[in-house]
Amino acid sequence: MTGEHYYAVIMAGGGGTRLWPLSRKSHPKQMLRLVDERTLFQTAVRRLKGVFSPDRILIITVSDQARELHEQCPELPKENFILEPLPRGTASVIGLAAVALKQRDPDAVMAVLTADHIIQNEDKFRRFLHASFEVALEDYLVTLGISPTHPATGYGYIQQGEKIGEYKGLSAYQVEKFLEKPDETKAQKLLDKGTYAWNSGMFFWKVNRILEELDLQMPVLSRKLTEIANVWGLTPGQPPLIEEIWPTIKPETIDFGVMEGAKRVAVIPAQGLGWSDVGSWDALFDVLPSDSDGNIIMGGEHVTLDTARSLVYVNRTRRLIVTIGVEDLVVVDTDDVLLICRKDQAQKVRQIVNHLKQNNKDYV
Repeated sequence: MTGEHYYAVIMAGGGGTRLWPLSRKSHPKQMLRLVDERTLFQTAVRRLKGVFSPDRILIITVSDQARELHEQCPELPKENFILEPLPRGTASVIGLAAVALKQRDPDAVMAVLTADHIIQNEDKFRRFLHASFEVALEDYLVTLGISPTHPATGYGYIQQGEKIGEYKGLSAYQVEKFLEKPDETKAQKLLDKGTYAWNSGMFFWKVNRILEELDLQMPVLSRKLTEIANVWGLTPGQPPLIEEIWPTIKPETIDFGVMEGAKRVAVIPAQGLGWSDVGSWDALFDVLPSDSDGNIIMGGEHVTLDTARSLVYVNRTRRLIVTIGVEDLVVVDTDDVLLICRKDQAQKVRQIVNHLKQNNKDYV
């Protein structure tokens, strides 16, 4: 098996709640321009250049986002956009991509990547891609672990065990276990031990290997994916069957549904990628340049006086934002919502979005 069987699957169907109110269901995080003139999705596709040709890059998303995503990256074939009728978690998403790839190439090896993460060192990232594929060829389920830089509480952690070997000059280790998001005290202990990595949500495996594992650990989902696979590409049978089956799937993540119970799992600790999942407004302080007072000012017009370590974002024209004597704030001003919160409370934005959904508000 050679590189001719390598494929990338980019998950791009997220609802984008954690950067609300800028990110909305109709215009989620992956469609935003946060770092430069490109959207996060365009950047995710571009950094695969030189590793995958456009026909080897598949996008899995929801139907109401597919058109705009294709317009952003028209070099990707339309048939490479796989549509899920509604969100059912990453286990079903990855399973659907796997059955589609198996129909196309029974020897396929897939990288599962994200559409909305920031990776500043793209050359190093490509090196990790090559190494991860080599480990996957040895029948491992491979995850890319981010070497932690601080005791983060917003990520799951991966404990590395015995070393498997060197691949492209990078070390791969057996995975001992996956840990859910810890509190700050436990996160510091994990950081001090030096054998834990953040769970990046990026995975590598042979298509046949992940389908076997799904069959073993999630047999109900596996049976439903098999039904879909039996009519894959046969119109008009495929779309109605997916529409019928998909709502009956229990939402589950690939981490909990497969990775935590699998035996042959490897992690490659990734250092120096400049990685961020941009999981909240305060995460932008790790990836965007700030002024001499530690402020990040984005869009609109601003006047700041005695303001420090704050983020101000405006997407409105003829709108002036003034901050005086404040520190550690996040201010996000959109056409219909003004968000103001302490930087250390930015993770709670998701709670507000859930509240709005439960009360049938139109701001999400």
